[in-house]
Amino acid sequence: MTDFTVLDPSCTKSKDDTYQTVAHKQAAPASPDNNRAQDKRVSRLGTSPLGGLIAEFALPAITGMIVSGAYAVIDSVFLGQAMGSLGLSAATVAAPFMILIVAFGVLIGNGGNTLAALRLGEGKVDEAERVLGNTVLLCLVLGISVFVAVCIPAVMDALLAISSATPEVAPFARTFITIIAAGMFVQMIGIGVNNFIRSAGAPNRALITMLIGTVVCIIANYLLVLRFGLGVEGSALATVIGQSVTAISVLWYFTKTKNVAFRLRVKNMRPRVHLIKTMIVLGVPSFIVQIGIAVLCVVLNVLIVQYGETSTIGTVGALASIGVVQRVALFTILPLVGITVAIQPLLGFNYGAKLYARVKSTLMYGIVINSVFSIVMWLIIRIFPYPIVQAFGISNPDLLAYTEFAMQVQLFMLPLVGFQIVGSNYFQATGQPIISIILSLMRQMLVLVPILLTINLWMPHLFPQFTQLDCLNFAMPISDIISTTVALIFVIREVRRLNKAIK
Repeated sequence: MTDFTVLDPSCTKSKDDTYQTVAHKQAAPASPDNNRAQDKRVSRLGTSPLGGLIAEFALPAITGMIVSGAYAVIDSVFLGQAMGSLGLSAATVAAPFMILIVAFGVLIGNGGNTLAALRLGEGKVDEAERVLGNTVLLCLVLGISVFVAVCIPAVMDALLAISSATPEVAPFARTFITIIAAGMFVQMIGIGVNNFIRSAGAPNRALITMLIGTVVCIIANYLLVLRFGLGVEGSALATVIGQSVTAISVLWYFTKTKNVAFRLRVKNMRPRVHLIKTMIVLGVPSFIVQIGIAVLCVVLNVLIVQYGETSTIGTVGALASIGVVQRVALFTILPLVGITVAIQPLLGFNYGAKLYARVKSTLMYGIVINSVFSIVMWLIIRIFPYPIVQAFGISNPDLLAYTEFAMQVQLFMLPLVGFQIVGSNYFQATGQPIISIILSLMRQMLVLVPILLTINLWMPHLFPQFTQLDCLNFAMPISDIISTTVALIFVIREVRRLNKAIK
């Protein structure tokens, strides 16, 4: 096999002229004494046929991501049915904080899971257990820290101001955020640590842990919001209750289940600086994606409040509408994220084992499958726009028409998004965070936010039939085209390098 040169600028060259990624470079020294025999469920990631492995991992991962994302959609559906536009607006204002929780969860969870998969590929089972222990520790520390911060009135006021909460919506959003913050630790366990179960070779179990929590969340939402009339308090409590069930199930798997590939042990929760640094480096791309989404939500909220005042649907209606579109967009992208989550341990394990032919094949599988799913989700939105919007309790004709228009425009380039997601996540899974960060920044921050801030300077003059509020929606498909083009350039270069390594 020829030398393999990765694209990550942070790579260093070793004596034999091969290049190593950040994850390899910072690896703890291995020895026969601290590396146990690799579990067969893990070792098969480098030997079993890829088609069967991807099908085994993808089906529960896709279902799991849809189940996970159902929390946000469930909240909005029940709040919309119970409180109308006011409830949807409160959820929209709280969205940046909700995304912040997810951001911390994926920073620690995805970074830790990527490192654990790489270590398992190298046969370092004990090191993977230390990564798991430090991941749980960081979830606990961050969860408590953020809750304490949110309890400070000045911090809460700042969060509401950043999210452009109107006086009418602010009290409901404040209550929602406070309750969600109280359960942040269990949410981070459910978001981040659950993916370790897939790396342990048990994707169906990972699905079950998420499914149980979602079912509990649906039942709790129905009871607390619709039956007991608790509104935003009930919706937030239902979310925390459901995610607590998921967190308990995840921790139970790694502490009580027999014959697991690696375990959560108290001794491995002792902080290890070198592991934490590497986890954070590897998790930064996913973190940036979520922070980009949060920034996008903030910018959108500010612009929507600004232009919604002059619209026939009003500010509250505009906030409610964009909240619905955001949740539909989330639900359409979740299957795509599920596929990337499914192939992540396969990419990480085989990259760590230097099986570059399997790495390339896995990448190609991911691109094809994600592209197919993107097209299917796009067709559903094009064919059934009104039933989708009406499910959120929107009945006002003007608001219904605008929401349908916004959804169709914003997701017009959805068929391209699947490739972009696989491309950026490939570099994270293979320990090349710098490239992944660049690609992740492209779509959410470097391209989309500037377009949003400037589109009303030129588009209304070229297309006077659209209002300023209408024009905001066209920024999304423009951003999708640009970011996908950049991702394509990086992926083509990477495939060429993989081909050289395979020869």
